[in-house]
Parts: sequence; structure tokens; C-alpha cells
Amino acid sequence: MAVVLTQCSERLGYLVLQLGKNFVMFMVMVIVCNALHYFLKPYSQPRITSDIFVGLVMGNVSFLRKLYMEFNTTFVFIIDFGMMCYMFALGIEMDPFILFKKPSKDAQVAYAGIICTFIIAGTTTPFLHYFTDQTKLLEYTFSLSTLLSSTASPVLTRLITRLKIGKSDIGKLVIATGMHSDFVCSLLLSVGYIAMPLDAFCDDYDEKKRLKKAIIMGCALLGQTVLTALVSPIFMNWVDNENPEGKPMKGSHLVLSIAVMVMACASSTIYEYSPILSAFMAGVCFPREGRVSKWVIAKINYLLTTIFFPIFFLWMGYAADFREFEAGHLLTWAKLFTLILIAIVGKVVGTVILGMILGFRWPESVAIGLLLTTKGHFHIFLAIKAIGCGANTSTGITMIMAIFFTIVHTPSVIAYIIKRARKRAPNHRMTLQLLDPLHELRILLCVHGPDNVPASINFMEISRGATPPGIVVYVADMIELTDQIAATVERGTEGHTTTVKDAAVVEMRDKVSNSFQAYVDEDSEGITLKRTLAVSTITNMAQDICVLADELMIALIILPFHRNQRQDGKLDMGHQGFRYVNRKLLRSAPCSVGILVNRGLGSIEKISRTQVSLNVAVIFIGGKDDREALAYAGMVARHPGVKLTVIRFLVDSSAESSRLAAYRVNLPELEEEVGHDDECFAQFYEKHINGGRISYLEKHLASAAETFTTLRSFEGKYSLVIVGKEGGMNSILTKGMDDWQQCPELGPIGDVLSGPDFAMTVSVLVIQQHRLKGELDGLDEDFSIM
Repeated sequence: MAVVLTQCSERLGYLVLQLGKNFVMFMVMVIVCNALHYFLKPYSQPRITSDIFVGLVMGNVSFLRKLYMEFNTTFVFIIDFGMMCYMFALGIEMDPFILFKKPSKDAQVAYAGIICTFIIAGTTTPFLHYFTDQTKLLEYTFSLSTLLSSTASPVLTRLITRLKIGKSDIGKLVIATGMHSDFVCSLLLSVGYIAMPLDAFCDDYDEKKRLKKAIIMGCALLGQTVLTALVSPIFMNWVDNENPEGKPMKGSHLVLSIAVMVMACASSTIYEYSPILSAFMAGVCFPREGRVSKWVIAKINYLLTTIFFPIFFLWMGYAADFREFEAGHLLTWAKLFTLILIAIVGKVVGTVILGMILGFRWPESVAIGLLLTTKGHFHIFLAIKAIGCGANTSTGITMIMAIFFTIVHTPSVIAYIIKRARKRAPNHRMTLQLLDPLHELRILLCVHGPDNVPASINFMEISRGATPPGIVVYVADMIELTDQIAATVERGTEGHTTTVKDAAVVEMRDKVSNSFQAYVDEDSEGITLKRTLAVSTITNMAQDICVLADELMIALIILPFHRNQRQDGKLDMGHQGFRYVNRKLLRSAPCSVGILVNRGLGSIEKISRTQVSLNVAVIFIGGKDDREALAYAGMVARHPGVKLTVIRFLVDSSAESSRLAAYRVNLPELEEEVGHDDECFAQFYEKHINGGRISYLEKHLASAAETFTTLRSFEGKYSLVIVGKEGGMNSILTKGMDDWQQCPELGPIGDVLSGPDFAMTVSVLVIQQHRLKGELDGLDEDFSIM
């Protein structure tokens, strides 16, 4: 008995030791993969490239191979289970109904690439003897051609999203095309497996029973697919209804859901169908929407990323034994380059041919084809499975290397797409700071009604600048589309004109038009006035104004503040719908945006062009918005009736409390921003202040409290204050002001100046420079290049 216990203890200790070794090996794999991925980040390489490289290296280290050999059976089980999860999640994200719809543009591109690649692969690969067993040449050629024709949509989608072109027209097209290509080719493999079960060929498959097995397998798969498609939506809808959003899911329902999914995926073993392909077919039949489906996809992706992929690439490296790689044979390299050429040429030729039909430019067609060559984890899995099942180790390694080279070029292709998009983008962004002095300033001046007209006219007067080039002002009435007004709206087909025949709206628009026209008739030098209309629901109004600004090539949108000044001088609560419009426009406008808070600017009768009648101040702390405000102030400074004062707030470096600010400015991105501020202000100083007409004040402050006190000291001195919304990026001079902001859309300085504690006779113009919708330097994420 003691001997048995001793043997059990020794066996248990040995297993614990081996488990510890494998855990250490797993952690080393994770660390090395992350380290290599970090070093490849500047080259925008996806994680799979570093994983393949590390897996091949670590898998061929001699002392590690002994551990693989002992745990090979366990590894195979883990890999098969992981691939089942991978294919199930992939299937859930696919839409099977696209096969029954009229082919969309992305579907046509996918089919063109698949067909062209399949034809080239089917006519080329048989001559290079990728598989040693030539008796099953048709089956192997079909499988290899299908794999070369497919695209790893998860890898491609993540890469395109990470490199910030997922919102562009070409990014959306490539993602949709990649998913369609992946779905169709995986479906072909799933259906083709019925007639050509390649796994069975490795175990002396009986040809006499082939037809019988195929019929049984096909009927069973059809029954599983139909049953899953009918039952799973009903069951998942019941679970979703029982577990509404916002409440934790019941554990029993999660267990039942997982049990249903496991039964749908694992029943294939009964009729000898591939459990991995069965998981894909089950996933395709499961509903894509719903809380359970989203939960399953999120958990599977987390499991794959954190645990499965490191083990998967270790298994890949072990199977790809470089000792059996026939590097000295010319045929080995011919096989490698042929696979790469087939994948690239097939996709590129297919997309270029279809691109000519659809009207794509050939550089974009080539780029789409190159991106669609991307292969991924499932392709690597099948390449390893092919070893010993019709292909030798050297051929399997060749396939893995070919897969690697279909991935590494994708960041360069995306960089080329971005470069071409930048060349085709406008030479200047819609900002005042970058406006060509020889070009006219185009302003979209929005009004809610006649109450906004006097202040808008005075704004237009001080903005007229030099003549030429002058300014073009489009006065747009912002009209909320109610049911009553909607009944009177007539939309014309020519020029997309809109006419509102509601009596109240017509009267209001006539008053606005007459007021502006009277001003222009009196003195129209340098001003071109045009009228337009923004009639929409509050939800859609911001989008309509953006479209209008884009069509009219507007550089500055001026919006009235949603609150109006009452008789006692205080601001009312205003229209919250228009506040929503203003805030949404600040996020999505295609140009710079200004919000005009009228507290007396509209009461000034007429700004004289012969003597000073308006005192204006511009506050400069730093940042893009302040530079934009300074650019606008340069235009205002040309008006003879305006006395402009530029006030620059600087951090008092000698103050104890400014240490934090000094530390933050030392950051590289802030140093660059400060450099832009200094350069912009130096140019403004030389151009406008040196002449003596513009006053200049410099305030050295140490905290937001001192900033507030300084602002209070300006009361009664200025009728209009121009500020940037941002108020200096990460500046210590505005730090903490956000805590008590009433209107964040005005920024920290604008909110203080327009607040109840400040003078009621000071109007405020808050300017925000055009925000790019992403992190692509000089290019919006939703750029259009097709």
C-alpha cells in the first residue's frame, strides 16, 4: 500500500512539475509576443504577425519541443476546442440572408475576387504537387483553392479599424467585402466537407462507403442547420425578454443558453462531421442580435485573445518542424511564391476587372485586392492539419509562410490609401487660421428669428474685412419642423429647394430678410448676402446644417446662443432643443463654429465706419481654438469702428502653484502645441500689434482663481469678448473651471463671461476650430476616395 501511495505521489508531483513548466512556457510566449508586438507598433503591424514569428521560433527550440511532445494530445484537444469557439463566433457575425438578396457592391467585389482566385489556383496548384497523395488531387485542389480565395475578415476588420479608415468609404467596402468573402468560402468548405471529408482521408477512408457516408452526413447537417435556425431565435428571444438590458443576466438562463449552443455545435460527432465546421454552421444559424449573442461573442473573443492564441501559435510552431523544411529544393520556394502570387494576383485582377465595371479608379481597386488577400488563424489551422494528411511538413511550413506574407503588407497598403486620400482632400481645411487671404470668407449665419437679427447684423459688419476679397454671408433661418409646419413644406426636385408656406414662418422670414436687406442696401461694400433655410426636426437639424455648410464651402458657422437676454439683463432658460443642435454641431461641423452670446451687441444702433464705436477684446491662452479666435480677431481689427485689445494670459512660472503646469508643458505633444501658439501669436503681433492700432495686454497668472479675478476686472471695458472654446489645452489657468460650468459648449472662459456673475452688457463670441473626426493627420476618418 505504501509503495502504491509513493508511486501516486511521484506521479502527481511529476504532473504538477510538467504543468508548471507548461505554464511558464505559456507566460513566456505571452510576454515575448507582446514585446515583439510593441516593437512592431511603429510599423502598424497586426498582432498576428508577431504571434506567427514568435510561435515559429519558440516551437522549434529543441528543449521546448520535448514538453510539446508530452502534452501534444492535450494541445490538440485545446486547439480543436478553441477553433470551435473561433468559428462559432465568426458564424454568429455572418448574415446568411445576404445570399438571397440582390448582390450589393461589396458582394460583387467579393465574388469577383473569389472566382478569379479560384480559377487561377485550380489551374496552377495541381502542377506543383503540394500534396503527396495524388489520388485525392481533386479534393485537395478544391480545398486549397477555396482557402486561397477566402479572406480572414476578423484580422482585416481589426486592422482597418485600428488604422482609422473603418469609417471611410473604402474602409467600409473592404470590411463588408472581407466578411462576405470569408462567409462564402467557409460555407463552401462546410458543404464541400460532406463530399470530401479530408480528415477521413488520413485514416484509410473506405471509398465504397463514401456515397453512403456523404448522404448521411448531408442529411444530418441539413437537419441540424434547419433545427438550429428554427429553435435558436425563439429560445434566444425568450432569454433576452427574461433578461432586459440594464439588469444582470440570470445564471440559469446563461447555463441553458450555453447548453443549447454546445448541443448545436457538438452533435456533428454523431455523424462524423467536422465539429469545427459544424460550429461555424451553428453560429450562422444563431441570431446575430440580442443580449446573449453579444455576450457570447465578447466572452469568446476575450478567451481567444488571452488564453487560446498563445497556445495556438505554440502548437503551430511545434507542428512546423523546420528540421523537415526542404530549404535546399527549388520546388519548395516555387511552391511558396506561387501561393503568394495566386492569392495576390487573383484578388487584384478580380477587383480591378469589377472596379472597371463599377467605375472605381484602378489604384483603389488594386488596394482593395491587396487587402482582401489577408489570411488568418483558420488558414493557419488548416495548413497544420494538412501536414500528414496529404501534405508533408515542408509544404505545411510553406503555407504558413505564405499566410504570413499575405498579412505583413496590409499596413503599407492602408498607408498608401491614406496618402492618396490626403492628396485628393482640399488643400486647406475649413478654418479661419488656414484661410487664404486672397479668398473670400464664407460664413453661415444662423438665426432663430427676428430677435437675433440686430446682433447678427453687427457681427456681419465687424467681420466684413478688407475689400476685396470681402465676405459671403448665408443667413439661415433655423426652423423646428413641427407637425403643423410639416404640412406646409414643399420640397422641390431642382436644386433641392424647400419652401415653407406656414403663415407664421413666412412672416418671420420676411422680417428677417427685410432687416438684412435694409442693412445691405445702406452699405453693401465687401458683403455678399444670400438667404437659405434649415427646416428640420431638432434631432436632424445639426446634420442638415452640416450638409448645407459642406455644400456651400462654409469656413465659419455662427450660431445664436440658445438663451436670450431678458429686459432685466439676465438670460432666460432658452430653448433646450437649440442647445442640443449647437452642441451637436460643435462635434460634427465640417468647418469652424462660433456661438454668439448676445448681451448688448444687438442694442448698438450702428457701428460707425468713421470713428471707434465698439470696444472688442480677444483673450488668448493657447490651443487650436484660441488660435482660431485670434485669426478672426485679425479680420475684426481691419474695421475702423472697432477698437481691439488682445489680452494674452501666460502662466507665471515663478509661482509655486504653477509647477504642475510647467511639468505638463514638458510633455512632447504639449511642447508642440505651445510652439504652434508662440508662432501664431508672433505672426499676429508682427502683423497687427506692431502698428500701434491694436492694444496689447499681458497677464501673468498662476491659477484658475486668478484667471477668474482677471476676467472680472474687465467688466464695463468691452462690449464684445472673443474667446476660444478650448481655453488652452490642459492649462493650469483654466484647470478646475469645468467643475462649475453651466454651459460646457461655451468652454471655461466663455462660460464665465456669459454667466450671471459677470457684466450683463458684455457679449461673447466663442469660437471652435474645425475638429477632424479622427486621428488621421490632416484627414477626417470618414474620408471619401472611391
